[in-house]
Amino acid sequence: MDLKLKKAEECRYDAVSLGEIMLRLDPGEGRIRTARMFRAWEGGGEYNVIRGLRKCFGMRTAAITAFADNEVGKLMEDFIMQGGVDTALIKWVKTDGIGRLCRNGLNFTERGFGIRGAVGCSDRANTAISQMKPEDFDFEYIFGKLGVRWFHTGGIYAALSEQSCDTVIAAIKTAKKYGTIISYDLNYRPSMWSAIGGQAKAQEVNREIAKYVDVMIGNEEDFTACLGFKIEGNDANLKTLNIEGYKKMINEAAKTYPNFKVVATTLRTVKTATVNDWSALCWAEGEIYKAKDYNGLEIMDRVGGGDSFASGLIYGLMTTGDAEKAVNYGAAHGALAMTTPGDTTMADKSEVEAIMGGAGARVKR
Repeated sequence: MDLKLKKAEECRYDAVSLGEIMLRLDPGEGRIRTARMFRAWEGGGEYNVIRGLRKCFGMRTAAITAFADNEVGKLMEDFIMQGGVDTALIKWVKTDGIGRLCRNGLNFTERGFGIRGAVGCSDRANTAISQMKPEDFDFEYIFGKLGVRWFHTGGIYAALSEQSCDTVIAAIKTAKKYGTIISYDLNYRPSMWSAIGGQAKAQEVNREIAKYVDVMIGNEEDFTACLGFKIEGNDANLKTLNIEGYKKMINEAAKTYPNFKVVATTLRTVKTATVNDWSALCWAEGEIYKAKDYNGLEIMDRVGGGDSFASGLIYGLMTTGDAEKAVNYGAAHGALAMTTPGDTTMADKSEVEAIMGGAGARVKR
């Protein structure tokens, strides 16, 4: 499969993302409502993908985002630097000291256990990145002068505000103009779209974005809510999965948007918060490939599993051009990421490839 990637030597970056990066505050094994201590991390749907590409797979990446210029923003920058992601494309925005003009987003996340599902509580209104307009970023410079092989963004960023909708479309159009491959994770969040028009707005925006996307990623809810494609036969709690229904949906999406070169969806059967069945499907050039099944996967922290799937998929597509290998890189990386705390991966490429090859969990000495 030829995605017509730009040559590495012609580009500053292998991949960049556009989206919000929040300070994640984690009560560990406890609950948000009773916590007295929180562990701090960074995380965000779009950022997690390019951090995985850098930290696990060794690619040159950068994050396009914005922070309020204060101590919390500097903490976020420090986290990003620790992950090896270039901070040169971050826009710093003056604030008034109490967050009236702009602020940095917070995301409280508890992992869940057994019958108790994971819980997220975001505090992200009026953040610096949500206020950015297309003219606030020099996309011509980023994609035209610096050069980027792969651009990733998604529906979480698009849902932040009316300005975000405009900015993501401007970024995608500019990336397309300069021959950068574009991936997009639909990542539908009803609570985020509710303030700017709900599901109708989500479909309006995402259907426009879809016209420019090369690699479309999402789960069943994402494709249904954002693009209107439905699967028959799945129950509301995803206790059963209709694989043939997924395949039919993916084929319909690819037919509707002939610009799609790859369509990928994760497959998750939720047994408990800490035990899921996990796999993925990938469509490319008229064929659908299914990843290895990870049945009975024991999960420490499911947040970011889909993002790590996306980074593994992208790495596989960029380096092998083989959709079947790519979907297996994605599923293995996503599975490993959910065995550790935090949004972002703690795996390396050798571990991912070992899991793809059937390695077990014996002690390594």
